[in-house]
Amino acid sequence: MKRSVLNRYRVMAYVTGVLLILLTIGCVAKYLLDVNGATAFVTVIGIAHGWLYVLYLVLAFDLGSKAKMPFGKLLWMLLAGTIPTAAFFVERRITRELEPRFAEAPELAKA
Repeated sequence: MKRSVLNRYRVMAYVTGVLLILLTIGCVAKYLLDVNGATAFVTVIGIAHGWLYVLYLVLAFDLGSKAKMPFGKLLWMLLAGTIPTAAFFVERRITRELEPRFAEAPELAKA
């Protein structure tokens, strides 16, 4: 497994997490605070999150299959992009788990 697989997942986890937080804030502004203009914000961020979440799913599944993760962990990784802030915590845990593999076998990181 290449380190680039992990790096791509990490970038998408952060992008998905940030967009989901922005979407949550926008929904609060739109539905609870009745802020003018929040509808357009929610629409734009929602569409961006939706498309990028699909890319996140592909990259997370790619990482999970190459790292031979158990199904439960893979499922949690895939669902993390739908729960505000979960993507950050799951990404951190996955990275901590996989980093030692690269330290033990540097040739895997380059291959």
